[in-house]
Parts: sequence; C-alpha cells; structure tokens
Amino acid sequence: MSLLFSALVALLLQLNPSVVWKAAVHHTEGDRYQLVVTGQIGKDYYVHPMSDPHVGTELEVTATDRVSPDGKPVEEYTPSEYKGAEVVTGTYVLRQELQLSGSGKLKVEGNVVWSACSGDYCQMPEEYSFSVPVEMPGQAGHDGGAGASLPAPTGNLWSLILEAILWGFLMLLTPCVFPMVPMTVSFFIKQEKGGRFKALMYGVFIVLLYTVPICLIIGLTWLLGGETVTADIFNWLSTHWLPNILFFVIFMLFAASFFGAFEITLPSSWTTQADAKSDKGGLLGVFFLALTLVLVSFSCTGPIVGTVLIKSTQGEFWTPMVTMLAFSIAFSLPFALLAFFPSVLKKLPKSGGWLNSVKVVLGFVEVALGLKFLSTADQTYHWHLLDREVYLAIWIVCFALLGLYLLGKIRFKHDSPLEYIGVGRLALVIADFAFVLYLLPGMWGAPLKALSGYLPPLETQDFVLGSSPASPVILSEAKNLPGSEVSLPHGLTGYSKLEDGLAVAKEQGKKVFVDISGHGCVNCREMEARVWSDPRVLQKLQQDYVIVSLYVDDKTKLPESEWITTDKGKVLKDVGRVNSHLVLERFGVNSQPNYFLLDGDGNILRGPRGYNLDTDAFVDFLTL
Repeated sequence: MSLLFSALVALLLQLNPSVVWKAAVHHTEGDRYQLVVTGQIGKDYYVHPMSDPHVGTELEVTATDRVSPDGKPVEEYTPSEYKGAEVVTGTYVLRQELQLSGSGKLKVEGNVVWSACSGDYCQMPEEYSFSVPVEMPGQAGHDGGAGASLPAPTGNLWSLILEAILWGFLMLLTPCVFPMVPMTVSFFIKQEKGGRFKALMYGVFIVLLYTVPICLIIGLTWLLGGETVTADIFNWLSTHWLPNILFFVIFMLFAASFFGAFEITLPSSWTTQADAKSDKGGLLGVFFLALTLVLVSFSCTGPIVGTVLIKSTQGEFWTPMVTMLAFSIAFSLPFALLAFFPSVLKKLPKSGGWLNSVKVVLGFVEVALGLKFLSTADQTYHWHLLDREVYLAIWIVCFALLGLYLLGKIRFKHDSPLEYIGVGRLALVIADFAFVLYLLPGMWGAPLKALSGYLPPLETQDFVLGSSPASPVILSEAKNLPGSEVSLPHGLTGYSKLEDGLAVAKEQGKKVFVDISGHGCVNCREMEARVWSDPRVLQKLQQDYVIVSLYVDDKTKLPESEWITTDKGKVLKDVGRVNSHLVLERFGVNSQPNYFLLDGDGNILRGPRGYNLDTDAFVDFLTL
C-alpha cells in the first residue's frame, strides 16, 4: 500500500501548485542577517508584486525581543505583463533585512500571503508560514544561516482531509460494506500466483472508482467553462435551495432505511453482473471485485461521500478531488491490507446484531448531518424554518435518543436483545450524553464555539439570555433589505451595500471593514464565533471601522433598477449574484470568507485575508 500513500502525499504536496516557497536566513555582518524567501511560480500562473496596492504579495516577519525587521522588504523578479499590468512569473525572491540579538538558538518566523492568477481568474489568497531556526554566535556549529522550512498547510483543508479519512475507516463497519469481507476472503484465498500484487491493485481500483469520476466531472466543467464556471457550479450546489433540499431528503430517506423502515439497494442486476465478472482471472477479475464492493457499499457510503464533497466545494478546484482521494484511500486500505493476508480475514467477527446497531447509530448521524443542508437553504433564502433554537432542539432530541438507544432503552425492528453494556458502548454513551449537555446551554444563547460552523448564526435565535427584545441579535426581515443597515454577530451593526458603508465611513472619518461572507459558509461562522468574539477585535470593529457584509449566496431578489448586466450580457437579479460579481471584479476573489480594509474613498488599504483562526494575527490585520 506504499504506492497509495505515495500517491496521496504527491497530490497533497501540490495542493498549492501556484507557488512553491522556501525560506532561509543568511548572516551578513555583526548582528545583521537577511531573510530570503524564494518562490517558484508554477507554469501558467502569475502573482502580483508587492507594489500592487490591491492584491500585491505580502511578506510579514514576526517581531520579537530578539528579532527586529529593519526597513521594508524588497523583491527581485523579472517583470512580465498581463493586460497592461505588471505581474510576476518564474522565480520570485523576497528579502527582508533583520537585526538579531542575544546568543544561542532562535527562530525567524513569519508568512507570505499571495493571490495566484491564471488568465483572468485569480484564486483565493494563499499563505505560506515559515519558521527558520538560527544559531547565534556563542553556540557550537554556528554557520550564520539556516535552511528552508516547510510550508504550513491551510488548516481548513487539513481538517477536511482528516474528516474524510475518518469517514473512510468508519465505513468498514457499516452493514453495506462488512458483508464484502467473506467475498474478499474467497477471492484472494484462491490466488496462487501474484496474490499480493493483485491485493495492491484491488486497493488501487477502489481508489480510482471513487476518485476518477469526481475528477472527470470537475475537469469537464473546467474545460468547458473555465475555473470560474466550475466555482459557480460548486457555489450553486452548495447554496441553491434545489440541491440542498434534495440532499436533505436523501439523508432523511437513508436515515429511515437505517432505522429499518425499508431497504435501499442498487438494482440487483448491477451488482450481480459485476460479481459474476469478478470470477474471471487476472486483473480484470480484481477490477470487477472492486467494482462490486463500490456498488454494494453505495447505500452506506453515498450520503457520506456527498457530505465530504459538498463541504469541500467552496469555489475550490483541487479540494474536492483531494478530499475524495483521502476518503477512498482510507476506505480501501483495510480491504487491501487484508487481501494481502486473506487468512486474517477469517478471524474477523461475523455480521450480526452488532452491525444493525452500527446501522441505527448511522441513522441518527444521518438525521443530524442532513439538517445542515436544510439549514443552508433556509439561511440563503430567509425562510426562517430552521432558526438556531429549532436546529439545536432537533439535535438535542436526536442525540438524547441515540444515548437511550446505546443504553438499550430503545429497540428497533432488527435489533437483537441487549443483555449487558460493554466498556466500549459505555464510553459511547458517556460521550453522547456529554455532547447533549454541551448543546443545552445553546438554547439560551451560549455561543457553542466548537460547533459554530455547523449551527445557524446566533442572530437567528429568538431568545438569548440577558438580551432585551430590541437586542441586535434579533433577526428582522427589514434589516435584510438591500442597502439597509444590518445587525451582525456580537451586537455589531453594518451595511449590506458597499456604497452605503463608504458614505458613512467618509462622513465619520472611519475606515471600512469589508466582510465577504455567505449564509452557507461554515468557515465564516467559525471566524465570527472564534475570532470576531475576541474583545480586542470587537473594540476595533466598533470604534475604527464601518462594516460592510457582502453575502455572495443571498437569494433575495433585487428591484429591477438594481440589476447588473455583466460584460457577457448576463443579467444578475439577486443580492448574492450581484455581490459575487462585485467581489470578483473589485477585489479579485471568489470564495469566502475574505476580508479587506478600505479607506473612505474605497481604496484598498489591506487584504485580502482569508480563513485563519489566529486571533492575534487578525488584530494585527485590523491595526493600521
């Protein structure tokens, strides 16, 4: 399986294919050093130089009591041109003079922020964090410099990959997948020659059957319409009411099936034909065995695959493919490893009542996960069917019932009698009821920061302990009208139209904080709950800025006088489409969250800044 892991690592190393950075620190004289950050820009990409006031590359060095940046960073590159603007291609070198003090070891830390473009399309801002160790004089082996540090990957992407891997391993225990164990046993025990190679290919075929179709779909949309069209399709999938309601209904149907109401299976002819062809020898038989596994397991893996993909489609091109690769490798790994040693498979427990328990538990999970799709449609269209307290009430009841089921107090149609509770089951009961207790304060307005990305925003809650009926956390219809003043999280207020915010900022002598957001944006809610809630951030937003929140997925219809016609003749008629057009044309981004700081005339002072839960760094971003 080393080949599978190598494939994953190789693709992960290209998650940010636009620029590959490395950092080093060199000694010049005395206590003077120079940080050199070298970027190799990928083929067909370009970035903007530091001098660009809108989307220029930024180099920041963290100042400490021993590390002091001296002057501004300088850049070295061979100028290129795109549509009359100077851009950077090929090798890009950033230099920062430093003054280091003391003796012994220290680290020079900082980050590079850039936005890579290909043609007219620019990606969301990316960040490379470096930490270069330096040995100051007085330590043995001092050479006055240090090598390059590895880039720090985006936390959001890694969390998606980790979640996909966990789901992939969990799927092995589902009732749709576990019965494939004896079929795998019977097939690989018969293999006399090349058994281990076939076992390896078995895992590879499973990965390909899950990953290749997704890559083809994304690739075709990109080839036919470009990356912007691909992002638009993903945005439609993740925010439009039709796919979200469809996914919600599918999840509820699967939950009912897991509870024993009926059985969901693919047409028997599909699996029968695939199974029959798996009896053929050679790699063709291995392929059809893998195809049989994928088809048979569909009723359990289908909704999970959908969840993984939808969560990763926020205008990203590579992320859905990478998360599906991670899921499929984790899913295939146990089968491929056991196929190497088929005798071990005989020792696994036979299917029985315990598998039905797993099925029921998944049913409760399906109900909880499915609500997120309904909530997304509810938020983007302002239906107010699933406000925060309703959402929480359903979750509390759902997980309370799950705890009672694990205790044996509730039995479903196909359950075996529960004579006693094992240690593992008891641990699940404790974890489940602890989660229920964690949810309960949310009914009275507790922020529940750990779940901020999954719950409807606090502003949708009708009652918050300690707030008056006129509190800004109450959501009213009037405030959602285009151009009107809006209530934001934590009692903040702002505007939903950029021109209104600029006019107020100019009148009050303040700067403008542009919040590019979305009702269905998980990361936006997490930023608001974990970063905006910091007292230092709140103080700056309240005192120094006029906030403009541009929701790119808001389906509120605009009056005809405010419609916008694009250069291609497309008429934009709702708030979300107009805002999406605005942020792409004016700010060069098409994903959320993204933040910009403007002066009263609309000039960009700083930004973009994307999803990053580093509160101190966000405070620095707001400090001008």
